[in-house]
Amino acid sequence: MNNKEREFSIQERITMPIPKFFKKIRNLGLVLGAVGGAILGSPVILPASIVTIAGYLVAVGLVSSAVSSVAVRHDR
Repeated sequence: MNNKEREFSIQERITMPIPKFFKKIRNLGLVLGAVGGAILGSPVILPASIVTIAGYLVAVGLVSSAVSSVAVRHDR
């Protein structure tokens, strides 16, 4: 059975090479999560809409980083 037909475990997927597109998505997700976290952690009182948007940024950043980290290249 070759790599394209085989199902990989999460541990195998994390150690395999990631395609360039998903590396960009992962890095963008990390930036979004960091920006959202910085806004949420700021000592300044912010409007509720800004805090809500920051919460969404953190959620989107974490999910996109996690999903793109387990994408694999099959050319090995």
